[in-house]
Amino acid sequence: MTFEWAAWANLAIRWLHLTAGIAWIGSSFYFMWLDSHLKAPAKPPPGVAGELWSVHSGGFYHQMKFIVAPEGMPDELHWFKWEAYTTWISGVLLLALIFYVGADVNLIDASKVALNNWQAIGIGVASLAAGWVVYDLLCRSPLGANLRVFGVLWFLILTAAAWGLTRVFADLGAVMHVGAIIGTVMVANVFLIIIPNQGKVVAQVLAGLTPDPSLGKQAKQRSVHNNYMTLPVLFIMISNHYPMIVSAPLNWLWLAGLGIAGWTIRHFFNLKNAGKVRYDVLLLGALAFVTVAVLNETAKPPPPAAVPVPPFAEVRALVDRHCVMCHSATPTHRGITTPPNGVVLATDEGLTRNASKVYDRAVASHSMPLNNETHITDAERASLGAWIKAGAKVAP
Repeated sequence: MTFEWAAWANLAIRWLHLTAGIAWIGSSFYFMWLDSHLKAPAKPPPGVAGELWSVHSGGFYHQMKFIVAPEGMPDELHWFKWEAYTTWISGVLLLALIFYVGADVNLIDASKVALNNWQAIGIGVASLAAGWVVYDLLCRSPLGANLRVFGVLWFLILTAAAWGLTRVFADLGAVMHVGAIIGTVMVANVFLIIIPNQGKVVAQVLAGLTPDPSLGKQAKQRSVHNNYMTLPVLFIMISNHYPMIVSAPLNWLWLAGLGIAGWTIRHFFNLKNAGKVRYDVLLLGALAFVTVAVLNETAKPPPPAAVPVPPFAEVRALVDRHCVMCHSATPTHRGITTPPNGVVLATDEGLTRNASKVYDRAVASHSMPLNNETHITDAERASLGAWIKAGAKVAP
């Protein structure tokens, strides 16, 4: 019996990544909401900036926020950090398992740049480190004090990174590395700035010193940045399901447009939480999304001229030549142990049942075969598309 350890490891890590990400992003959203709903109490205790009464799950809660820190530390203090750390660790494990162990299959596209595995992995890791260094230097510069100016510059830097990576890597590998850059920046904010600054404040209080307010201010700056980066990261986490974005010739541009939509929509909710309902901001986010959709569809190449519907025997041979090495119950492609997304095309029943998926990937978006390693021609794609459009029938 052959144990599919890679598939089970992928499932376990991906599930952990999703669970930890929900916990991290949920806490980020909650604390941004909490900050905006705090009200100054009528008789504030010493050092209290605001309070909030809330009810949930049959219980009443009373939250208070101190201007810098309380006069004395409680015996137990909860630190929100492992949600972030677990998300990043599991994400890096997925990145390594899918794109580094399988670099020749999932990361390298020889039609763009012919890289060795170690070169591709080195570029990928270097992009994560460079993203943090550039971001951190920008935060520490005078430009970091202005959220809007900083946001525009950081958006342009990420867009440039997306453009560069899509020129070097296979499409999905490039998009996932953009997400990994953002995720690395977010967790580095927690690990290197937010938690250490909070630790310094705690130490100052315990030592009987007046806490340094600049520490909290810097931590808050990075926390706000993380909040705005969550929606673009969430899209990238699910982007492999949308080849019309990931595999499009202008994928870097569509990614940037959806980033604008995500940031704008997040800004609407941050304003709403603060009692400033700005439907024009929400409309702008929706407009950004619709603009990407319209331009993406407009930029698609014209459909090929009508071709005759081929006999099924020709379709069968075409699929066997270009698809079955991966999409069979027992794949023969190196590095592939289970059919991707559970799509089996080795049988006639499997091919007809998954015909719409084949059309989306092989005909409409050209995202399959991966990196076109089997050199399927446009004529073959058109022939396959004609058969599917005609009903994907096995019998003549």
